[in-house]
Amino acid sequence: QVLSDVFNAPVFTIDTANSACLGSAYRAIHGLVAERNVSLADVVKLAPEPRLAVTPTPGAEELYRPLLKRYAELEQKVIYNTASSC
Repeated sequence: QVLSDVFNAPVFTIDTANSACLGSAYRAIHGLVAERNVSLADVVKLAPEPRLAVTPTPGAEELYRPLLKRYAELEQKVIYNTASSC
């Protein structure tokens, strides 16, 4: 539920063991074939059917939107400071 609320997006799951690892593998395959204009949708079309797990809580976006903006700003500072100190 937290991921759905923070990113204001529905969360889907698939009925398979180690689904997070499977998702990472699909992304890796997509990275390998992306230069041939193969979409992620094409890569995962043989995946098990996803099931809607949760949807965003109404009103959660108003709480998390400013926090996501602040997080992105802090992340940029960390990346910039790390890059400049190397």
